[in-house]
Amino acid sequence: MAFSSLFSRLRPCSKPICRNLRTSNFQRPHIPSSLTEPVTCSRKGHGTIPSWVASLIPLSLAVSAGSLALQSQNYPSLCLNDAPLSDPKSVKTGGKGSTDYVVKGSLRKVPPELIEELNGICQDNMTMDEDERYVHGKPQNSFHKAVNIPDVVVYPRSEEEVSKIVKSCNMHKVPIVPYGGATSIEGHTLSPYGGVCIDMTLMNHVKALHVEDMDVVVEPGIGWMELNEYLESYGLFFPLDPGPGATIGGMCATRCSGSLAVRYGTMRDNVINLKVVLADGEVMKTASRARKSAAGYDLTRLLIGSEGTLGVITEITLRLQKLPQSSVVAMCNFPTIKDAADVAIDTMHSGIQVSRVELLDEVQIRAINLANDKKLPEIPTLMFEFVGTEAYAREQTQIVQKIASEHNGSDFVFAEDPEEKKELWKIRKEALWACFAMKPKFEAMITDVCVPLSHLAELISRSKQELDGSPLTCTVIAHAGDGNFHVVVLFDPTKEEQRREAERLNHFMVHIALSMEGTCTGEHGVGTGKMKYLEKELGIENLRTMKRIKDALDPNNIMNPGKLIPPHICF
Repeated sequence: MAFSSLFSRLRPCSKPICRNLRTSNFQRPHIPSSLTEPVTCSRKGHGTIPSWVASLIPLSLAVSAGSLALQSQNYPSLCLNDAPLSDPKSVKTGGKGSTDYVVKGSLRKVPPELIEELNGICQDNMTMDEDERYVHGKPQNSFHKAVNIPDVVVYPRSEEEVSKIVKSCNMHKVPIVPYGGATSIEGHTLSPYGGVCIDMTLMNHVKALHVEDMDVVVEPGIGWMELNEYLESYGLFFPLDPGPGATIGGMCATRCSGSLAVRYGTMRDNVINLKVVLADGEVMKTASRARKSAAGYDLTRLLIGSEGTLGVITEITLRLQKLPQSSVVAMCNFPTIKDAADVAIDTMHSGIQVSRVELLDEVQIRAINLANDKKLPEIPTLMFEFVGTEAYAREQTQIVQKIASEHNGSDFVFAEDPEEKKELWKIRKEALWACFAMKPKFEAMITDVCVPLSHLAELISRSKQELDGSPLTCTVIAHAGDGNFHVVVLFDPTKEEQRREAERLNHFMVHIALSMEGTCTGEHGVGTGKMKYLEKELGIENLRTMKRIKDALDPNNIMNPGKLIPPHICF
């Protein structure tokens, strides 16, 4: 059959598949694309295009380019199946409503020459033990799984070793996956194509502390909690507080934040400089140690949030803050979640420099009561932290108490004693573990979305209606001061209908957030779990630009392949 004839048979479909089929894939067969799978057209009656046909199309493009008027700006979306949000059975695998939580990928045997090279570099700090590989390939906190696990796990001790490891992997075209605290939940550390997992936890040292400049230079494997323990005696702290166990390198890779972001910003606002090993093994510094600079492209911000797809972070210079002189922790209850959200919004509008504004719904409070044998009122609750001088923190507390009273707030309590503050804040810090205590044999799908602050109350109210109508147990935990909220959906992993319902709820909340000019992820990152929403949020031009950057810096596609950039994006 002539290639032009083949194309004439496929062209009637209004959703052509050519964007998913690139001739460059033939240069990198070790990392497969969707060409190995049958391609399904969403138009009625078109059915499935066999994979052998799909595999011929890139070649035919090269042969028949002159006869095909392919204009990139007219490529339609490949994210098919715009399923109704209300029916979990209508959410199809492989499209915008995908419930395919298992990330597919084929496995190519790692060359023995590479194993020998890695052994020479890492010596005893390398393993092919199946249990270790399984732990690194199946993160416990992630809703998403992968069909494969890494072939090798290495534990570099220095930037030089990382450079050598990456250079060898690039030479053999073997994928690598950077690995930190393994607290990410969107499948960032999965190894769908096997390859080499680079565990950075042995690189966990403070390299330099500049007290007068209020910055610190650290290796990526140090945890934020361990760093703050080190800094405390100097009267300083690093102000981001994601989940316990998170490491600084992983926090950079996912552009994380936490409850203090409402005052201090996210990771992109608190990193001064990075050192990164690129795909060819070259070590790059992104900036100087100056607090601000107008010199060249802002490569620091490019790498923050790149999720290991552009390079491996080996050194970070962080901006520090002085420990506050005084702080007050307060808590208040509300009859509805909208009342609580409105108070958070009004508090931000008042101009108060609040340190934290956290919202917990009644289901989350119930979980806390069950887990900790407490008797808190099981209604929506707001928690605040105010910092500054003693007088200023008290003044802030009184202003917010007045705002709360105007929105049906009750039982406003606050604490200044260190032990009392710790006990109050423990309620929020242990929220996730309280959920698991409520349903000990269940798994959790943890999602987050973020919207402009003015839309927060509507977003939470509409989401709560859907969550309350679901047969699954769902709790809401929000960083209400910056429009970011999380939902923990508990489900029985042995029941597929419950897993699909959990994904449907996530799908619903993401699309509500996007309709409000929000984002599918405020702080958890994209990984594999949120890729399907990026085209709707950012647009195809944005994704093509990201793809160009990725291909320029990582032409062999070894850096955490299958993450962040949807597989159908090409240019």
